[in-house]
Amino acid sequence: MYMVYWTEADDGPRSREFASKDMSAAMQFMEALRKRQREGDGVCFITMCSENPDSVGHPGVADPSPDYNWKKRRR
Repeated sequence: MYMVYWTEADDGPRSREFASKDMSAAMQFMEALRKRQREGDGVCFITMCSENPDSVGHPGVADPSPDYNWKKRRR
């Protein structure tokens, strides 16, 4: 899934969701927002985030599991 976030001067923060297969549509939407920004509309902070539904692990940072035993090799 993709989320596009932006801020409009009059309305505050906004967002719009796009399906995982619609990255192209999300980028076209962002470009339309940037065009409005270049034309002087009160649009700013345009960004996109994605979340992969097929990700192997959990997102974020965590301590390693107790059975994780990594050692640096030295010669």
